[in-house]
Amino acid sequence: MVHDDSRPAPVGPRRRIELDGAEALRLLGSVSLGRIVFTRHALPTVRPVNHVLDGGDIVIRTHEGAALTSRTERAGDPGVVVAYEADAIDPHTHLGWSVVVTGYARLVTDPEDLARCRRLVRPWVDQAMDQVMDQAVRIRPDLVTGILLTADGHDAPARV
Repeated sequence: MVHDDSRPAPVGPRRRIELDGAEALRLLGSVSLGRIVFTRHALPTVRPVNHVLDGGDIVIRTHEGAALTSRTERAGDPGVVVAYEADAIDPHTHLGWSVVVTGYARLVTDPEDLARCRRLVRPWVDQAMDQVMDQAVRIRPDLVTGILLTADGHDAPARV
């Protein structure tokens, strides 16, 4: 699907409002797609994924052998530092919100928790038979930031 984003954004006063952590997480939980950022071969790597919020953690699905899976499965390790970003920004008005969570990602290894995560998050990409999305990763938020991009005079977060 091709979107025509050639129209300029409406001109007018704009504001950037910093969101508190609770509101930022609420907005992140209102969408199902985001982007995870992690280090691979000493360089930043970004992957689009779907997610759910579960007990304050972000949960995503992955598969055995995925770059992120191999980075998060070290026993006794607090996990790997990642960033997770989700947003809802209107392509025409350029208004909406963006949230970034930084924290430790760990592979879910407890069988009961893994079964629960599998029920909560359905993979949105069909994988080849050798890449079954049977793993889950939990991201424990340590730093949560968010911004609301609004036309001047509008303080309420967009319900998109």
